[in-house]
Amino acid sequence: MRLSARTGTVLAGALLAGLTLVVTPTIPASSKQLTFSLITKTYENPVFVLEKQEAIAKAQTMGIKLLTFTGKYDGDNASHVTDIEDSIAARVDAIIIVPNDTKAIIPQIQEAQRAGIKVIVYDSPLDTPGIADGTFATNNYAAGELIGRWVKATFGANVGKARIAMLDADTLMVSNDVARDTGFLNGFGIATPNPKVWGSEHDPRVIGHQITKGSASLGQSAMEDLLERDPAINVVYSMNEQAAAGAAQALKSAGRARDVLSVSIDGTCAGLQMIKDGTLSATVMQFWLKMVDMSMDAAYNLLTKGEKPPVSPGLTYYDTGVTLVTNHPVSGVPSISADEALKLRGAMCTKSG
Repeated sequence: MRLSARTGTVLAGALLAGLTLVVTPTIPASSKQLTFSLITKTYENPVFVLEKQEAIAKAQTMGIKLLTFTGKYDGDNASHVTDIEDSIAARVDAIIIVPNDTKAIIPQIQEAQRAGIKVIVYDSPLDTPGIADGTFATNNYAAGELIGRWVKATFGANVGKARIAMLDADTLMVSNDVARDTGFLNGFGIATPNPKVWGSEHDPRVIGHQITKGSASLGQSAMEDLLERDPAINVVYSMNEQAAAGAAQALKSAGRARDVLSVSIDGTCAGLQMIKDGTLSATVMQFWLKMVDMSMDAAYNLLTKGEKPPVSPGLTYYDTGVTLVTNHPVSGVPSISADEALKLRGAMCTKSG
């Protein structure tokens, strides 16, 4: 078991293996010190590592204890079930979670709520609105649609010649995976009859869908499989930039690195660098640290003031926004360059290397 804390932090005996406990001593003696759990998808994705770092720093400034947990891979619901059970056993006041399975985890979230724990969801809204005590997320459909519009505009009159490879997360049909996929296809101009699953389209320009679980290794093998199916693929959509990095390796090995439009979603520091070096054509940047900050503030305000978390007009959650990033802008689709995006990320990308 590995415990970490900054200078001046007191480490209490951890109840659960694999968690990080952050305790700050700056709490007034007269007030009850709150305890939060942060549950992320997987540390294979650098986004969630940065989110953990952000949450630890914020917990110290807020004067709360923080337990952190994560899944083994993107889609690992079993770990999240255990993480919530462990959080209940630790008697936390609030759970802040980005769910690996936005449907299967609902019973455990409700169990935590019955135990008096507030649950704030971020990044991936639950399949059933209104269950979480608050939700802060990217509009993943809008993110996918934006990148689809960019690809369509880039093809222009040749849009009918597109040969599209779709690299998705999992067959679990997690809401953000489906929303990104269908948003991309709809933005490109391809109908998706069933908006609750990916793969319902009947357009011959879509060569196929492959599973990546959001990892580079599976992204590479998925891309290799699709290239075997159709060596003329000229568009690669990937559900995140880890999968895009794997796809880039497969394209390089096939001698196709420079003649394929490769697009993704997240706007990680590594993804922005991929745009600079040409291995990624465009991505949609979301603001995950903003989600973490707002989720922690919302949990605190709900517990101490009874304030309900905000909701964006017309949605069932608070939308933290998206921005298209590419070094090849097209008319009618607003975007910023990779350098501009890196400047927005600031010290975050310097820290991540």
